[in-house]
Amino acid sequence: MSDIANIRRQYGADELHLKDLDADPMTQFKLWLGQAIESNLFTDPTAMNVATVDEDGMPSQRIVLLKNYDETGFTFYTNLKSNKAMQLANNNKISLHFGWLSLERQVIIRGEAQKLSMAENAQYFFSRPRDSQLAAWASHQSKSIATRKLLEQAFTQMKNKFSSGDIPMPDFWGGYKVKPVSIEFWQGRTNRLHDRFVYRRNTEGHWQIERVQP
Repeated sequence: MSDIANIRRQYGADELHLKDLDADPMTQFKLWLGQAIESNLFTDPTAMNVATVDEDGMPSQRIVLLKNYDETGFTFYTNLKSNKAMQLANNNKISLHFGWLSLERQVIIRGEAQKLSMAENAQYFFSRPRDSQLAAWASHQSKSIATRKLLEQAFTQMKNKFSSGDIPMPDFWGGYKVKPVSIEFWQGRTNRLHDRFVYRRNTEGHWQIERVQP
């Protein structure tokens, strides 16, 4: 058995100071996401870990691509009958995590997920590649299937069914906007004394920034 306990490295590529942070966490996120994209160090710089909790309190995580963000929150799309959607229907508390580890950075968002409108769903669905639209119809996300061949057959059936014209949007597909209650920016530092700043809304709805210990 390999000794993984000794796998470690020293961080220290950058620093994070309160004076360098934008007063608006969404502006700060835009800066860091832009730097992650421009670095060309990540195959999927918009990939985020989405954590939800089931009715028994058991957490689940999966990687999803961020598809939009603005001052009101962060947007992703999924099958509305998937495990994550069922869990959000029972408990809409959610956490998002961006791990840009080559930059020694993390962003952690905690908040509540709200379903997007049909118009918002349609706007994004019809912008997707045709094969992605077909896949939304073919896959019953999170449900058991005996073989991959059956999944590929379902895709082919949908391709034949919608061989001409626009592909309609499934009524079981849509998006969520995560409205944040806190956003943490983490920068790796030497000796594990990392820089961590958390934005939280105060009682007046304004963002306040707090340094927390690593």
